[in-house]
Amino acid sequence: MPVPDFGAAILRRLDPETAHGLAITALKSVPLPPPRVDDPILATRIAGLSLSNPIGLAAGLDKNGEALHGLSRLGFGFVECGSVTPLPQAGNPKPRLFRLSQDRAIINRMGFNNAGLEAFADNLSRRPNAVVGANLGANKDTEDRAADYVTGLKRLAGLSDYFTINISSPNTPGLRALQGREALDDLLGRIAEARTTPAPVFLKIAPDLASTEITMIVEAALAHRIDALIVSNTTLDRPDSLTSPHRAEAGGLSGAPLRGKALAALRDAAEAAQGRLPLVGVGGIASGQDAWERLRAGASAIQIYTALIYDGPGLVGRIKRDLAARLRAEGFASIAEAVSAGPLTER
Repeated sequence: MPVPDFGAAILRRLDPETAHGLAITALKSVPLPPPRVDDPILATRIAGLSLSNPIGLAAGLDKNGEALHGLSRLGFGFVECGSVTPLPQAGNPKPRLFRLSQDRAIINRMGFNNAGLEAFADNLSRRPNAVVGANLGANKDTEDRAADYVTGLKRLAGLSDYFTINISSPNTPGLRALQGREALDDLLGRIAEARTTPAPVFLKIAPDLASTEITMIVEAALAHRIDALIVSNTTLDRPDSLTSPHRAEAGGLSGAPLRGKALAALRDAAEAAQGRLPLVGVGGIASGQDAWERLRAGASAIQIYTALIYDGPGLVGRIKRDLAARLRAEGFASIAEAVSAGPLTER
């Protein structure tokens, strides 16, 4: 988890969920120096948000928005907290978080464990001066999942810079069914009606979708004025290449084995969007090269998480330095210029 890099190795010796809790505690209590000022060439915009760099933290680390001050000092251009549900819930039974160290991967079946909207809102009311997003989920036993997302959007209005509608977690039964067109139209229509602030709304999708399904979701997102698409969440697939003892555990797989699938899903989304919908690339990103591939595949920004567990927070700075060097080497003046240039294979 994101702690000083030498501490990442120590935490990896502990039970994964215990290590996660300790990382959050450290980020809340250990005073960290402010990050270095970002290279101006990394500045970019997505859905109206001004970012000092395109590297974001994916949701899942800070589920309750309680460590935002510490996280904002690790060099991210934006930080996404959550997922948060209207009512507190304990999540799935433990153990529910597994390291696949040999594969540089994680399997989780957390089940949206969080302290609920009220605690989340209180934490956001004391947030740092940084770009912060709120990832919204639905309670496991709710009778109306779309209503849960609307509740979250309304309660956190004015407290978050953007919102992510997470309909792609594999760990809440039936949640991914919201990616079907009829359910998606209902959900996004209700979200559109509930919006009362200019804060952009993103939609996070699964990597386990056919290209035709991704095209349908892009068109639905455009029809309902969604501001960006996050591609993608964890996968239910288990590649034959996995060698770790925990490879057969149930849940969502993230990290290095997700890289190819997430990149393919991003390319499908970019092909469908044709520049009409900004994209955020997530899944298996662990280096400047990985980040560069996502940007050139059409992502205006990226998010990382699992790689931090194995490489520590110094990874953020390494990716930023690599991207700045690549931009200059390729003759680009900005992130946006590199994104608009199209896939690497076309140059």
